[in-house]
Amino acid sequence: MEKYFDVSYIWSSLPALLPFLKVTFLVAGLSILFGTFFGFILAAMKLGKNKVGKKLANLYTTILRCTPSIVLLFLVYYGVPALAENFGIYLQDLHTGVFVVITFTLQFAAIMSEVIRSAYESIEKGQYEAAVSVGLSPFQAYRRIIFPQALVVALPNFGNGMIALLQEGSLAYTIGLIDIVGKANLIIAANYNSHALEIFIALALIYWILSILIEKLFAQLEKMFSKGKQTIKTT
Repeated sequence: MEKYFDVSYIWSSLPALLPFLKVTFLVAGLSILFGTFFGFILAAMKLGKNKVGKKLANLYTTILRCTPSIVLLFLVYYGVPALAENFGIYLQDLHTGVFVVITFTLQFAAIMSEVIRSAYESIEKGQYEAAVSVGLSPFQAYRRIIFPQALVVALPNFGNGMIALLQEGSLAYTIGLIDIVGKANLIIAANYNSHALEIFIALALIYWILSILIEKLFAQLEKMFSKGKQTIKTT
């Protein structure tokens, strides 16, 4: 008689799931890369003197942070091709992963813009003037004085953002991307929902381990970059 819950099925399902981590990592990696780039642009707009740019960047951040990930994913997946058709561009053959990357790039950019802005504003501005006054160029002042301190402040939130994106990326299966979650659902469907609980536990274990590893990595990076560095007080 088949067991309703079989612990051994958790471990036996891992070899089938783990190869699809590369899809999960690829989507997350590209989203983080592009999202960080656009996050810097948004942060520059927020910190700049142009009032229109600042308002637009803040509005973008508010809208994206208030939109549920799955709603944004569906808006991009169904909305972008529909809009493109109005201009005679047909995106039906575009890989599903592209829409996932676009979605989480937009979302991560909003998060990173706040991480970068808050990290920059946490640094005492007198340090920049002091650095320039002793002969450093503006670029050198930012590279040697401002950036190292802002990096230490930003690292924990950047790590938390990465963990959140990795977990939110599990929604990609809802539009047909076969990542690790998509593969888990295929296995469950092939087994007629048999041992679904064990497979989801295996999936949870993978995400727990990844999240803990990222958290530990950024804790070590924060410790490494902050070692020997002290905030310079200005008067």
